[in-house]
Amino acid sequence: MNTAAVERIAKAVLYEGYMLYPYRPSAVKNQQRFNFGVIYPQSYSQAQKGTDPWVMQTECLVQGATLAAIEVHLKFLQLTARSVEERCTPLIDREKATEMVFAPVKSLEVDGRKFYAWEEAVEREITVPLTSLDELVRQPQQLLIVFPPSQTREAPLDRNGRVAGRLVRTQQAIDGAIYVAAHPIREGVYKIVVRVKNVTPLEDAESTSRENALLRSLISAHLVLGVQEGEFVSLLDPPGELREIASDCRNVGAFPVLVGEEGQHDTMLSSPIILYDYPQIAPESAGDLFDGTEIDEILSLRIMTMTDEEKREMRQSDERARQMLERTENLPVEQLMKLHGVLRGLRPLKEGSQ
Repeated sequence: MNTAAVERIAKAVLYEGYMLYPYRPSAVKNQQRFNFGVIYPQSYSQAQKGTDPWVMQTECLVQGATLAAIEVHLKFLQLTARSVEERCTPLIDREKATEMVFAPVKSLEVDGRKFYAWEEAVEREITVPLTSLDELVRQPQQLLIVFPPSQTREAPLDRNGRVAGRLVRTQQAIDGAIYVAAHPIREGVYKIVVRVKNVTPLEDAESTSRENALLRSLISAHLVLGVQEGEFVSLLDPPGELREIASDCRNVGAFPVLVGEEGQHDTMLSSPIILYDYPQIAPESAGDLFDGTEIDEILSLRIMTMTDEEKREMRQSDERARQMLERTENLPVEQLMKLHGVLRGLRPLKEGSQ
């Protein structure tokens, strides 16, 4: 398996839509998150009559003997609410105050640095270790997804070393499970079933906001499946004798495609974004832009035309956005020219076609 190639595709899926151009929290499109592959809490999903799913299911086929083994990696983002608070203890009382008083604000400026309220994201991964098909048939595997709530505080200091405010990062709990099973279809052919559920408790699910539910959701959830001593079957282009069986696979919220070098059959990516077998990141791409379906050249040029104030907000709002900005600003001209257009190959037209 070409691990690097698979990881690049998986990373693009993970951060698709994380932060959209113009890459600033003040932009309307970044104030209302739009994410692929969201697995919401069960109670919230049921309150929404199932329009927002709480289960993701992947089914695919593998060919191999009973000793062939499967491993599954569930990857997703967990949102972290970053609130900003300004110190509001009166100046005259600051030296006497035994406890600082803070008040929430949308942004806080401290000696030229500006801190914004935002939703950061932490990468999460759950791995179901390598398990033989024989064992998965006899005893399906289930792992719990447990991330407890947490909160951290950071206190920005002014040039005189005094506390000017604080950043509070809060993560809500996430509880769920990943289930993996194998079902023999015929000799040497098995159906793999992977089901991911979010059962995080959520009070007042009927009235809670989508933003509140997202803090307890699996964001950009996707699966990477690997097989040893066996081969996955393409569901998009299965062999003729397996076509009917492949059509019976039921996928909800994600669809598995072969990944790696073309012709390899040892890895599948079950993605919430529509992909074909063996998707690739264009070699001309200089790095992540969080808009995997967009054109790198256009986004790079738009970033370069931002005002100094817009770049400042982008740089100081999010670490990943800062890295993107600095990479784009330092993009060599020859690298930018490579983004302008590449002819991958030509195919002859069929006779009689216009």
